[in-house]
Amino acid sequence: MMLQTDHGRFPAGQNDYDNGMPATALEGARWLKSRRSNSQGNCVEIAELPGDRVAMRNSRHPEGPALIYTQAEINALILGAKDGDFDNLLG
Repeated sequence: MMLQTDHGRFPAGQNDYDNGMPATALEGARWLKSRRSNSQGNCVEIAELPGDRVAMRNSRHPEGPALIYTQAEINALILGAKDGDFDNLLG
């Protein structure tokens, strides 16, 4: 994977990511979304990054900022969701 920055392109390493960086700078990222997402574009997309990092972005604004998390943080989020920790947020 290569990163596109104001300073050109360079190979992505685990310390090359900044929270809020443009999602478009994550060149080569393969963005995935839940099968439960609807056709209105109301979903969050995620992409696995090198260095045990995971990026998230808003599918309605794919060129917008990406939030970068560690694999451990994503594991805690997914396992918490599976355990029902966030059920109060369901509409």
